[in-house]
Amino acid sequence: METPGQRFLPLLRQSSYQEKSTRITTTTTTTISRLLKRFPILSSGCKRMIHLRRPCTTTTVTIFGHRKGRANLAIQEDPNSPPTFLVELPIPNISLHKEMAHGSVKLALECLESSTPRKKLVEEHVWAVYCNGRKAGYSFRKRESVAIADNGGWNVLSNLMGVSAGAGVMGVDEEGETSYMRARVERVVGSKDSEALYTINPDNNGGAPELSIFLVRSS
Repeated sequence: METPGQRFLPLLRQSSYQEKSTRITTTTTTTISRLLKRFPILSSGCKRMIHLRRPCTTTTVTIFGHRKGRANLAIQEDPNSPPTFLVELPIPNISLHKEMAHGSVKLALECLESSTPRKKLVEEHVWAVYCNGRKAGYSFRKRESVAIADNGGWNVLSNLMGVSAGAGVMGVDEEGETSYMRARVERVVGSKDSEALYTINPDNNGGAPELSIFLVRSS
């Protein structure tokens, strides 16, 4: 039987993020779309999980960064807790904003199985990152001690404590403005090697950009 992790792998073998869109064939784009449709955006709470038979919980995702810098991705149990997963994405913040302006954004992060036994998926260190099927590069998970010392990491999240969802611009520092987008998401665990995060849009009005994040560990 095909596992959730195996479903993700064809998506994670696509062309470089820097390549021109004209080099991506219509066939490849159609294939990616079919694969992503296997994991639909959930807009009505956990009731769909009854059909998927996967455990479902809610968590908080924040994407933030300086306007002229790279985007950061943070996953937290709630807005007031330390991040369980924090990486600097190999994607310029302005480029990610453009992707969101055009509609849904699907981020896929793939790591190789480490030699450390029983390591949780979010504890893996090196990740290959794909945005809407295009390879962006690699990210390294920031450990909590590093994140706390990083002004662009935990300090930003500390200033957003109490903010459950929304988007905006924070204060200006020597690197300029810091923009952020925070969303409440549903976390679906496929196995110890794969999980997915989907935005929750109870109004289902299509006004906000849809965000899906896939974490996959391959052997």
